[in-house]
Amino acid sequence: MAEVRDGYRWDAADYRDSSSQQKKWGRELLAKLRLDGGERVLDIGCGDGKLTAEIAELVPSGHVVGIDSSPEMIAFARGAFPGESYPNLSWEVMDARELAFGEEFDVVFSNAVLHWVSDQPRVLRGVERTLVPGGRILLQMGGAGNAASVVQVLASLLSRAEWGKYFHDFTIPYSFCAPEEYTAWLREAGLRPARVELVSKDMTHEGPEGLASWIRTTWLPFTQRIPEEKRDDFVAELVEGYVALFPADEQGLVHVDAVRLEVEARKV
Repeated sequence: MAEVRDGYRWDAADYRDSSSQQKKWGRELLAKLRLDGGERVLDIGCGDGKLTAEIAELVPSGHVVGIDSSPEMIAFARGAFPGESYPNLSWEVMDARELAFGEEFDVVFSNAVLHWVSDQPRVLRGVERTLVPGGRILLQMGGAGNAASVVQVLASLLSRAEWGKYFHDFTIPYSFCAPEEYTAWLREAGLRPARVELVSKDMTHEGPEGLASWIRTTWLPFTQRIPEEKRDDFVAELVEGYVALFPADEQGLVHVDAVRLEVEARKV
């Protein structure tokens, strides 16, 4: 099922099948929530809903709301995790910059999403409004320096006229923030930072095919600038260039140095 999300055509099923690393890191992040079982939790950017449903299982006497800006993603999540099986879980179509809640949540959680959202201070002001006094947030997103090796190869590819001609008026729609700027935004929003740090991650892919799948499903701002009939060639050249510089290991795994920004804070 493909749909337009944030101006790009995402394929929810393809993303579900190609996002094992994001899910793995999300579960590692969930462990840091240290939930008691009765919290009210908001998951910003729930996507296919898998992690959101896992949060619901951790708070059997609480409630979880998953939001996403894509109606189709929410429809996918509702179908995969229906109310009769998850009575403490609900879904809303909502932009992270337009959070329509009062002081309703003990915890706001987000994994691998917010680097896609413009105007982070606006998001954080909305998060502050949704939290009860003393409520907390745990966020993870791409951080400064994320996937720099892929960007290096991509820049080389776009320097060639064959591909560069599709990017003359191109503006990258996401940002990988540093801890200092994010800390300032938290404070401006009335949130007390507890931990704001960059965390290095080793992203592994099952050979060049796995790397191609990740690029195809998540590097949409670049791939969707390319005419559809040439997209596979573009991805193949990017993968070939990357593997030439960073070959697969003895197990056939291709590694990408990822950097995540992890954020923990409380409402003042």
